Amino acid sequence: MPTSAVYVGIDVSKAQLDLAVRPTGETWSCLQEEADLGRLVARLHALAPTLIVLEATGGYEVPVASALAADGLPVVVVNPRQVRNFAKALGRLAKTDRIDADVLALFGERVQPAIRPLPDPALEALTPVVARRRQLVEMLVAERNRRAQVKDSGVRREITQHIRWLERRLAHITRDIGRLLETTPAWRVEDNLLQSVPGVGPNTAAVLIADLPELGRLSRRQIGALVGVAPFNRDSGTLRATRHIWGGRVTVRGALYMATLVATRCNPVIRAFYGRLVAAGKPKKVALVAAMHKLLTILNTMVKHQQSWRLATD
Repeated sequence: MPTSAVYVGIDVSKAQLDLAVRPTGETWSCLQEEADLGRLVARLHALAPTLIVLEATGGYEVPVASALAADGLPVVVVNPRQVRNFAKALGRLAKTDRIDADVLALFGERVQPAIRPLPDPALEALTPVVARRRQLVEMLVAERNRRAQVKDSGVRREITQHIRWLERRLAHITRDIGRLLETTPAWRVEDNLLQSVPGVGPNTAAVLIADLPELGRLSRRQIGALVGVAPFNRDSGTLRATRHIWGGRVTVRGALYMATLVATRCNPVIRAFYGRLVAAGKPKKVALVAAMHKLLTILNTMVKHQQSWRLATD
């Protein structure tokens, strides 16, 4: 058994996994299939790794990370941008699957990112449905914009038919999401908590449950940074630049933005907070982002303590 710390980087593609081990320099590849994953888990157990690092690759990493975590291996999924910036800082500009795996192993050795629990496997049934609903909404907006610009009656009629089909599919998948939330007790409780807040509707609640499983488990600063509504300083020397939000989960931030717009009109706490900032001379966009952060903090606290809106504000 190895006596020194061992770090493994896994570069994930649709069909293949490329692995690199530090400090031994060992590399190998395998297919991303169930039988190969079983052999991979056994081989990694023999190495007794300190940390296994994968990049988020649009979902291809989920089966691998789940298989490793289920067998008790220390696995972490990291942001690809952070790893790429790390590689650039090292002067590693070339990019192949084997090189990427080695960079991931080195990233684990030097940075040692904290291991976070992977999302509940049950979310695998909800997340793609919520994502599909978002895609349907985006297609509907695009088609309606096209219809407004088209002059030809035949093309306009075809777009109208497509819009009606998309509307039916949107209604159908919205019902599917509702049934999924209703049939899972933990989700049903969280859904009821979130929707008790004025401004938060069923669609926002579904996005938060599916795309932000950390809600209620992190501090207000951590959850704000994770979503991308926490402003960061950009100071240098005597320069005190305007703080900006950066990064975060775009899907969650989009849903939170719409909820906050509604909340500035119907939620007494958010409306008063937003009004004070605007009255103090803050630009409306800045005030709205601050209101998003406040609403997210409220939701995080409510889920953490399992309190509804009325109890949380009493």
